[in-house]
Order: sequence, then structure tokens, then C-alpha cells
Amino acid sequence: MQVVHGYQDVAPGAKGAAVAIGNFDGVHRGHQALFAEAVAKGRELGVPAAALVFEPHPREFFHPEEPHFRLTPLKRKLEVFQDLGLDLAVVLKFDAELAGLSADEFIERVLVDGLAARHIVIGYDFFFGNRRGGTPETMRAAAAKYGFGLTVVDPVAEDGEVFSSSSIRLHLAQGDVTGAAAMLGRRWRTSGIVVGGAKRGTGLGFPTANVPLARGTGLGHGIYAVRVYVDGERLDGAAYLGTRPTYDDGMPVLEVFLFDFDGDLYGREIDVEFIDFIRPDRKFKSSEALIAQMEIDCARARDVLNGAAGAAKLD
Repeated sequence: MQVVHGYQDVAPGAKGAAVAIGNFDGVHRGHQALFAEAVAKGRELGVPAAALVFEPHPREFFHPEEPHFRLTPLKRKLEVFQDLGLDLAVVLKFDAELAGLSADEFIERVLVDGLAARHIVIGYDFFFGNRRGGTPETMRAAAAKYGFGLTVVDPVAEDGEVFSSSSIRLHLAQGDVTGAAAMLGRRWRTSGIVVGGAKRGTGLGFPTANVPLARGTGLGHGIYAVRVYVDGERLDGAAYLGTRPTYDDGMPVLEVFLFDFDGDLYGREIDVEFIDFIRPDRKFKSSEALIAQMEIDCARARDVLNGAAGAAKLD
């Protein structure tokens, strides 16, 4: 998949695409409906199928002081785009200049002059341009004016619940990683560089890989069955996310204990994929009580990862 940054001086091979536009945080099943339309239209017209995204997320630009729970950082987002069959990703830097464009200016400068888009795909709730003045109706008028095709995708739902990034964040905040996975169409994951910790897990007989959390991460605290990916290898484990109430009740940390693993992950980047929730975080009266519970937790996590606890069948 080709990745283009910006809309000026775009190479000819990246112009004339069928373009799905959005923030696409989560790249969930609703977003995937837009990509399916872009791919189908691209194949019909004989042009690339593309996704146009904004970086950073507009909410981070307008409210930098407020932590924002990003479901999918750009690197992961691009990986999912490729897996979904897109040929091209256009990444626009969301800055004061872009934010200042009116809806009509955005269409003319970015979509028409910059990308020469043949077809545009947007969601029913897509608002764009300065002060979010552009609507699907604005885009319909522009399609008639400039001659590009347009598809507006209706809400995508299951059992009456519309797939949305906000709903996924609510599921994750409650520790419901299986509910989030059902909306995403794949399991939610986070990534980071393993750093040194207090070695408390090692002292308890459960050495952990400590992964700093991205700012704003809103996953519910507790124990999870997880899969870890490092350098193309998949490892099973149990993860703890919480404030260590038995000890210091400090800042939230993500600690991953890998089953049947005896290696050094310090300084290496790992992806942690959350399979199922085991139990909420809580305070224990002693280290011995905590160790006994950790043994139970790891046994349950092994059962989940082996399919004995009915984990969602997503890979």
C-alpha cells in the first residue's frame, strides 16, 4: 500500500482514486463499510482505492490539554488499511492551516486540485471544514459541481447498536474487550517499548514486561488474557492494568506476564492484544494472597487462550 503525506505535489499515480474520508479511529466495522465501498468503486473505475485520514486526530489539535483515548495510532491504522485491501493512504497533517479551510476550500484544494479524486466515500455523519460547516449535503453539491462520484454510507449496526469509536471506548472502559472486538472486527491491541520496572513481579515469581500506556488510554483496570506479538512471534500471557493498590496505588501501569517464556524484552517494541477480561483490580492483604490469586488468574487466562472459556473467535 502506498502512503502519501499531504495533498500538494501528489505523484500522478496517487491521483484519481476512490477516496474514503474520515478519522477512522478504531477502523471498526462501520469504517470498514466505507472502505468496502471505496474498494468496489475503485475496481469498477480502474483506479486506486484510498483512505484519507487526519493526523493528529482533530480532537487532539483543538484540545491538547485533554487526554484523548486513541484506539488506533497511525502506524497500526495503516497496517489495518493494508489488510483491508486499500491501495493508498493519504495522511493530512491536521494543523491551523487545514483547520482553517472552509468546507468548500477543503473540497476544491484537497479533493479536486490536490488529489483529483474520482469518487468520494463518506459516512452519514461526516462533518468537515472550518467549524465543521461541511455536511454530506455539501459534498453532494460539490460532486455535482466538480463531477466526481459520491457514496454516503448509512449507519452500520448490529442488534440495534451502531458501530462507533465512542461505543468501543465505553466497552473498553468497562473491561469488555470481547464487546469491543465484536465492533472492531478484530481484537483491540496496544503497543509500546518495554521498560524497566520495580521488579516486584519478579520477586513474586511472575516477571513482567512493563509497557508504558499511551496518554489517555481508557481501558478498565484488572487482569486480562492477552497475546503478545514481538518480532513476528506470538506469545500467550496474562496482563495486569491498574494502580497496584496492594503496594503503592500509584499511576496506572500495564504489566504483562508471558507464559513459558524466558527471554529479555527490555527495549523491544511489543504489541499486546487483549483477548478476554479475567477479573477487576483489587487490593490484597498480603503478597502471599496476591500470589495465590495470580496463579488462579494465569490458569484462567490459559484456559481462555486455549479456547476452554469461550473466547471470541477473532484473529
